[in-house]
Amino acid sequence: MDDVHGSPILLVVPEGDDGFAASFLERLDHEVITCHGPGPGAGCPLLHGDGCPWYEGAHGIVFSLDLTRAEHRAIVRTYADAALAAGRDLPIRVVVPEGAPVPAGYDGTIAWSGEPNVAQLDGFAALVEAAERFA
Repeated sequence: MDDVHGSPILLVVPEGDDGFAASFLERLDHEVITCHGPGPGAGCPLLHGDGCPWYEGAHGIVFSLDLTRAEHRAIVRTYADAALAAGRDLPIRVVVPEGAPVPAGYDGTIAWSGEPNVAQLDGFAALVEAAERFA
C-alpha cells in the first residue's frame, strides 16, 4: 500500500507480539511504528526527559507492555501527561491480559482485555483519523 495516511500509530509491545495489530493497521493505510520498550539496563528516554521521536510523531498509541512493572506504568502515565500538557488529542489504549485488572491510576485510558480484535483496532484507527482531522 503506497498511499499511507499521515497518522502513524505507535505500538509499544513485547518483542514478537506486534504481528496481528501491525498488519491490520497497515491494511487500513496507517504507518505503524513498533517499540519493544526499554532494553535491559536502559530506560525509556521519555522517563529521563530526553524525548522520543516515535512518541512525538505518533497520532495514536497501543501499549501492551507489562503493567505490573513500575517503569512500564510510568511510561503510560508519561504518554498521557505529555499529550495533555501539549494539548494533543492522542488516543491511547492499554492492553491487559485477559481477566487481569487494570492497575489503579489509569482513569481516562481505555483498556482492552486480551489481544485486541478487529473491531477494536478498526475503531481505534478511526479515532486516530478523527483526532488528526480535528487537530
